[in-house]
Amino acid sequence: MGKTIRLTMAQAVAHFLKKQMSVVDGKKVPIFGGVWAIFGHGNVAGIGEALYQVRGELPTYRAHNEQGMAHAAIAYAKASFRQRFMACTTSIGPGALNMVTAAGVAHVNRIPVLFLPGDVFANRAPDPVLQQIEDWGDGTVSANDAFRAVSRYFDRITRPEQIITALKRAMQVLTDPLDCGPVTLSLCQDVQAEAFDYPESLFEEKVWTIRRPQPDADELASAITLVKSAERPVIISGGGVLYSQATQELEAFAEAHGIPVVVSQAGKSSIDERHPLALGSVGVTGTSAANAIAEETDLIIAVGTRCQDFTTGSWALFKNDKLKMLGLNIAAYDAYKHDAQPLVADAREGLKALSKGLGGWKAPAALAQRAMQEKNVWMDAANKAMASSNVALPSDAQVIGAVTRSIELEKAIGLCAAGGLPGEMHKLWPATAPGSYHMEYGFSCMGYEIAGGLGAKMANPDKEVFVLVGDGSYMMLNSELATSVMMGVKVNVVLLDNRGYGCINRLQMETGGANFNNLLKDSYHQVTPEIDFRAHAESMGAIAVKVSSIAELERAIADSKENDRTSVFVIDTDPLITTQAGGHWWDVAVPEVSPREQVNKARKSYVEARKHQR
Repeated sequence: MGKTIRLTMAQAVAHFLKKQMSVVDGKKVPIFGGVWAIFGHGNVAGIGEALYQVRGELPTYRAHNEQGMAHAAIAYAKASFRQRFMACTTSIGPGALNMVTAAGVAHVNRIPVLFLPGDVFANRAPDPVLQQIEDWGDGTVSANDAFRAVSRYFDRITRPEQIITALKRAMQVLTDPLDCGPVTLSLCQDVQAEAFDYPESLFEEKVWTIRRPQPDADELASAITLVKSAERPVIISGGGVLYSQATQELEAFAEAHGIPVVVSQAGKSSIDERHPLALGSVGVTGTSAANAIAEETDLIIAVGTRCQDFTTGSWALFKNDKLKMLGLNIAAYDAYKHDAQPLVADAREGLKALSKGLGGWKAPAALAQRAMQEKNVWMDAANKAMASSNVALPSDAQVIGAVTRSIELEKAIGLCAAGGLPGEMHKLWPATAPGSYHMEYGFSCMGYEIAGGLGAKMANPDKEVFVLVGDGSYMMLNSELATSVMMGVKVNVVLLDNRGYGCINRLQMETGGANFNNLLKDSYHQVTPEIDFRAHAESMGAIAVKVSSIAELERAIADSKENDRTSVFVIDTDPLITTQAGGHWWDVAVPEVSPREQVNKARKSYVEARKHQR
């Protein structure tokens, strides 16, 4: 039996976390960038006191909203390419449940974050405690059971010694490229304060590195044969390429074999979009160039992507009857999707092995030539869409153009999450470096943007983070604007006010629906809200300005470079205009029967479009 140290369970958690390390750019650093905490009766005396003891080695940050702080933690891990991450602790009850939505964000996007919510008393002596959820048929249920469906690993700690194995299992999941995702350790509040003689070995420094599985020989041989038989292959690059740090290998593979590259939302920035073979976004929010090549492809080489419906145009984009698919993915669950030939491996190692096996093989030269022609057509359309204008209500694309013309793209991160902006940014934001485009679109969670901007800036203090957010998302969750000011973490927020949920209003119209309950003017009201977003942002300590034109926006961004704190730029925009070039149908079910002719007409179009689904 080795030496032991007597600590409370919560103290053991804190001391363990501070000793976990990662290697980033050849330098050993703490793997936890800090702990976000909002204290309540369920965690203040336990984990709160424990965090105070290690605050010099494991910083604790205070937020204004539990969901917001969890979004910041998720963005931090995403912007760190999952090499570093954060923990979040809350009290029992509403504090814990506020994080469940964020846990869904982390789960869908395969992002590591450690949730440490307080829980009920394990000894049940004071039951029911304040904020306790009671189940008439199950005495073991608590509010934290809601985390089970959105956690990659869940454990409820009802004895102090259970944390020994739970922490080790948590780290295995958080650092595993296959199982990576949110972990919830539900900490019973009385057990947080109970002491145990923990082995000192639990608190020894541990360095975690990326596991890089090599491809199976048989799968690799089959993949090589499949690629060599293709005449019009295309690479769909996903977020797995970024997390594997395989961007150089992706570019080298594309160049060596003359294969065009298109990107999913998570995969955008995995290749410099100035590269001749980089055709930009694909699918529902795809460029005309990417979609033109995708329609004709006879082989999809899906690298680090699960090919969800926005990427595939609900599987109606690909028109070639001879289409086959190669799934290069570290997760067999994803590699086998859509009847793909699997190549289960780390993206970087898989690309290298596949390229070596292909040798001097190249796709027909006509493919690259066609790709370049389509790209030139797309770039003309994109430049027109983003061009400056003096219209009273500019489009989202024109705002994107103003922002990108006003910043140093090599030193900036464009960030967004939900609404119409993700589609426009997917098409139009000129991503030139890994991580320069940060989009949460797996869950498309409204309210992620400002908190996410805070987390991304904490992960990349040398970059300028530009958050583009609509008024709908801003109203859902803006509290971390004040947190960014309080912490001295400067974020730039471009707030596009189209007076409602413009994106879903357009979808409502496209599916034959009446303008109803989306734009403020079409919702039940006695008075139309006139929200002064500039004054609101200023009230939380930000520097804010309301601009009336694209030219004013560009000047305001230029003038803000010397601002010493978070800056907000408010501009009114048109809720109906989108970039017409590119894009693709998306499967949104239209009612089969309706008394409204517009809906019936939309249903006929819907039925016709579904015929193209594979």
